[in-house]
Amino acid sequence: MNTTSQPTLGLVEFVALMALMTSLVALSIDAMLPALNQIGQDLHADSPHDAHLIVSIFFGGMAFGQLFFGPYSDTRGRRQAILLGLVIFACGSVVCMLAEDMTSMLIGRLIQAFGVSGPRIAAMAIIRDLYVGDGMAKVMSFIMMVFILVPMIAPMVGQAVLLFLHWQHIFSLFLVVSLCIAVWFTSRQPETLPAHKRNPFTWSKLFESSRFILTHGSVMGYTFAMAFIFGAFLSYLSASQTIFQEYYDTGHFFPLIFALLAFSIGLASFFNGTMVIRFGMTRLVNAALVGAVGFAAVFVATLFAFDGLPPLTLLVAELFTGFFFVGILFGNLNSLAMQPLGNMAGLGAAIIGSLSSIFSVPIALTIDSFLAGNLYPIGLGFLFFFALAAGCVKFAQQTQRIASSEE
Repeated sequence: MNTTSQPTLGLVEFVALMALMTSLVALSIDAMLPALNQIGQDLHADSPHDAHLIVSIFFGGMAFGQLFFGPYSDTRGRRQAILLGLVIFACGSVVCMLAEDMTSMLIGRLIQAFGVSGPRIAAMAIIRDLYVGDGMAKVMSFIMMVFILVPMIAPMVGQAVLLFLHWQHIFSLFLVVSLCIAVWFTSRQPETLPAHKRNPFTWSKLFESSRFILTHGSVMGYTFAMAFIFGAFLSYLSASQTIFQEYYDTGHFFPLIFALLAFSIGLASFFNGTMVIRFGMTRLVNAALVGAVGFAAVFVATLFAFDGLPPLTLLVAELFTGFFFVGILFGNLNSLAMQPLGNMAGLGAAIIGSLSSIFSVPIALTIDSFLAGNLYPIGLGFLFFFALAAGCVKFAQQTQRIASSEE
């Protein structure tokens, strides 16, 4: 496995710790899904789409948080970025817990999202500090495999909280998890960016590094591919409770169906982790894009055959297949985008994550705004944006070939 320096933790513990830090994002989103309708009612939301904002706005907050914590982690170190982010996340959780209207709830979610960007960005930078190339892709795949357990379990946890307690206690759970992460991280993971390798913050250096990243053809190609894929996926994620509990009336079975579909992404991550060294990221990405676009085309055809609401079993089977291809793309596209940015991993992870969030959230909100009792918007969104992602990847790969031929 390709490494840039000697990791101090065993692979199993390192993967588990990094996965837990990055999965705080998924926990903060997916544990909320069963409670969206109840929160909307308790806080007097004007429409169900307002409750969807509890999920969507989280990614908007992350876009700004990542832009702050990327340079911060390159300047002050990974540990400070993670701990500061966890403190801000905890403050946001308290605001959400005490919210008495939707405005307060959404402000709390923005604070949460800003804070959770610290562990997410710094964890990505730590991985890039220690691993590179296909080795990084392999570690990322194993992290994704553990990470995906959270989306599988989190809705069940949220449902259990609602059965015995109130939705405010979901935020109590977030506080406990963030404390556990802080204790584990500070006691076990050393700083991976020593003082002599840190970049003192200057506006000119920030501008120079940002310009390099934003004008790098392959970095931007892979970044926009991630944005398009995640935007389409986020439209499903934000509306998943509405789809399964209102359109299909699955009731308490919603967390189980959600977990099954999340397992598809976990299965893809395991497959990717075992295959990426053998075949390489580029070949796997190309194959997964063909599969994702093919899935979207079949899904749209199925929707037209059943007036926008196919039988539940067929819907789940097709989504399971499609999400397998999405799972292969997530880790690999991020690793490909980060590959040229070893000396600016924190800022690189920040800009890549921020741009993908900035573009994916409006995509998801636009798709969900057309939902009206059928899944046509979701299917057409998958097809259109997966095809755009394929075009972005082709552009990135052409840019890489041109750059290689000029060297």
